[in-house]
Amino acid sequence: MTTRSYKRSFYWRHFLHKHGLSVAAAFILATWIVLYRFSNPATHLGSFFGNAIADWTGLLVTVLATKYLYEIGSAESRTPPSRPVKPLARLLARHSLTIFLLVTGTVWLWLFVTSNPMSKWGQVVGNIVSEWTQILGMVVLTKRLLETHSEESPR
Repeated sequence: MTTRSYKRSFYWRHFLHKHGLSVAAAFILATWIVLYRFSNPATHLGSFFGNAIADWTGLLVTVLATKYLYEIGSAESRTPPSRPVKPLARLLARHSLTIFLLVTGTVWLWLFVTSNPMSKWGQVVGNIVSEWTQILGMVVLTKRLLETHSEESPR
């Protein structure tokens, strides 16, 4: 093995070690999209693929959004690394997760409202809107509500 190929191999192992969950979730999501593209949504299998797209989209956004964005007070979020000096910047940083979910959720809702909900992809978009609502609800609810014996709840 040459030095160059060893460095490349090391880089990919390091990358997959740090980002393996999001890479795997994106790959699985892409698989569901391809399978749904060529399936009949009126069948059980086609319907399953459509629901899986929404579920895995939600999982991928949860993994990525909670990795890079913040929501102060939510057990589902990390604490921001530092406090911005300007009040608006601080507000945006402290609530970036909720802001991201509201903005992207609005886009998904607009897509759903303007599409045919009975069409093949309209059903999937409707399921994604539902998934986004669940994620946003979990972030907001965990700011105030706790569940005993849950890893995120204080002991």
